[in-house]
Amino acid sequence: MNICPRCGLPEYACICDQISKENQKITIKTEKRRYGKMITIVSGFDKGTDIKKIAKELKNELACGGTIKNNEIELMGDHKKRVKQALIKQGFDESQIIE
Repeated sequence: MNICPRCGLPEYACICDQISKENQKITIKTEKRRYGKMITIVSGFDKGTDIKKIAKELKNELACGGTIKNNEIELMGDHKKRVKQALIKQGFDESQIIE
């Protein structure tokens, strides 16, 4: 049986990810880039968060491209309204997400 090094619980009962998701202040904003293209920037993730996994799930849910730069997720297009709902589905607290 493997034990989580952060919380000391067995891995099947580990709640570290859920606790970290509830305590983060996530900011969602849009920005206009070259040639009038809009991108949606999702920032405010803690160091221990698996940003690659979150970005992959957001890109699949929103059917768009994107990347990770400077601990932020950049999504192609204006998805400001839909990103909040997608993050709530992933387990983030609605009151901690700022648009």
